[in-house]
Amino acid sequence: MLYPVYVHAGDATHSHGVEVPDFPGCFSAADDLQDLPRMVQEAVEVWCEGEGMDLPAPTALEELATNTDFTDGFWMAVDVDVSRLDVRSSQKTMRLNISLPEGLVHDIDQAARASGATRSGFLAKAARQAMTV
Repeated sequence: MLYPVYVHAGDATHSHGVEVPDFPGCFSAADDLQDLPRMVQEAVEVWCEGEGMDLPAPTALEELATNTDFTDGFWMAVDVDVSRLDVRSSQKTMRLNISLPEGLVHDIDQAARASGATRSGFLAKAARQAMTV
């Protein structure tokens, strides 16, 4: 799920800081901008750990852009793998039975493990990405 994050740009001696407004008090940092999505995922997972709360909906960037609490930085959207969060979901999960070639299932499992996801989470994310193209 795409969540807006606010980035406080770093420089040669300071890391890039990032805040996740939909998860109050959730923040992280990274030396390289390309590492921010991974760091946001980790920060949100830790923030949700043991809480068992409802998953907050992403706030529209248009709404956040006028918030004066966020200045001297920039917004970006980060795809948070919500299947890895310890939250109650407003969407009921549904078990289904599908048939795929054995080799493809092995490849899916390998890719899921490499990304730290479950098979179901990996396939759900791939399906969401395919539907937004």
